[in-house]
Amino acid sequence: MEMRTIPIFPIFQVDAFASNIFGGNPAAVCPLDRRLPETVLQSIAAENNLSETAFIMRVPDEADSWHIRWFTPRVEVDLCGHATLAAAWVIFERIGAAGDVVVFHSASGPLRVTRDAAAGDGRLTMDFPVCPFVELDDIPGDLSDALGVRPDKVIRSMDLMAVYPDEETVLSLQPDFRKLAAIETRGVIATARGRGTDFVSRFFAPRAGIDEDPVTGSAHCIMAPWWARELEKSTLTARQLSRRGGELVCDVKGDRVHISGVAVLYLEGAIRVPV
Repeated sequence: MEMRTIPIFPIFQVDAFASNIFGGNPAAVCPLDRRLPETVLQSIAAENNLSETAFIMRVPDEADSWHIRWFTPRVEVDLCGHATLAAAWVIFERIGAAGDVVVFHSASGPLRVTRDAAAGDGRLTMDFPVCPFVELDDIPGDLSDALGVRPDKVIRSMDLMAVYPDEETVLSLQPDFRKLAAIETRGVIATARGRGTDFVSRFFAPRAGIDEDPVTGSAHCIMAPWWARELEKSTLTARQLSRRGGELVCDVKGDRVHISGVAVLYLEGAIRVPV
């Protein structure tokens, strides 16, 4: 009787935007040596049950160049910050890179991640696109109802961003996730000026299967340029006020935003995937 060989792929779980495990935002990273069907990728992400799983595969004949895709337990997304940071950490620290810059080819275009090896603090800097945004003239009633507190302003972009007067209001929000899931947007950001940082935030994405995301790098492609305009400064410190929490540094440079943070390995193993 012929035995069927089940492929085995490495898997890493990395806490991104955290210097210690159990902080920041955990992401799974799966390096692949072949293309897998989208249904299989989605099933792996659902099995991992993390906010995002990143799948990476080398670009042939290009040093430190990789394809990347991101999946929540429910859907594929076009851009994800913390899982990109985690993927870069895996390449630099476990797979090996020829230099200090990794380029990911993604649905949002090329994304560069740089390691400052001389600094010695493990910090990685992602070069992401700024997301265009527009301030709405009226506050949507369904958004205020879902968040439980009417925001001062609402910004529409890849996500909806609700601006509040202070950090305490953002921290005390108790959203109705069922109502949030009915709003047609990738996610909802709640943000305000911070006490010890330039701005703070929380991120809700029940429509994508994530009630509250611990740290959302891609949301800072909206927040950083908006707060840079409001505060009249290009380099900003940020903190996401989830239970796990996370800290970021954002540097707005024209139509790009550099998002910096550290990461730490929690789990390393292998998965068996019948394909």
